[in-house]
Amino acid sequence: MTQELIDLKKSILEGRYADALAIVDELEGMSKQAILRNIQAYLRILLIHLIKNQVEQRLTGSWANSIRNSIREIKKLNIKDNKKSYYINLDEWKILIEEEVIEDAIAYASEEVMNGAYNQFQLAEIVDSN
Repeated sequence: MTQELIDLKKSILEGRYADALAIVDELEGMSKQAILRNIQAYLRILLIHLIKNQVEQRLTGSWANSIRNSIREIKKLNIKDNKKSYYINLDEWKILIEEEVIEDAIAYASEEVMNGAYNQFQLAEIVDSN
């Protein structure tokens, strides 16, 4: 991002405003991608603990705290600066979970559920059946 800021400054100083605006657009895109990656990371943690809870039929204090923290961080990250719109809208959550997060969450959870009693494919079948 440092190079982009140097290029932005140079473009502005040289009066190349179209180039400057293109750089601003690129920086906005980079910022959005970073936010989405953070949301995905918290969503993965949330799903891991929900999967463990579903399969083991128990909820430890640590898991509950992690679930609460993940939800809080997702809410905080997802709302845009204008406080009126979101990076991920309601109709996009299912797609995000199904296409980008659930597989990883199941893989990680398989190492922890019942002390690794299920591989990720077995665990996926258990989760899908419920």
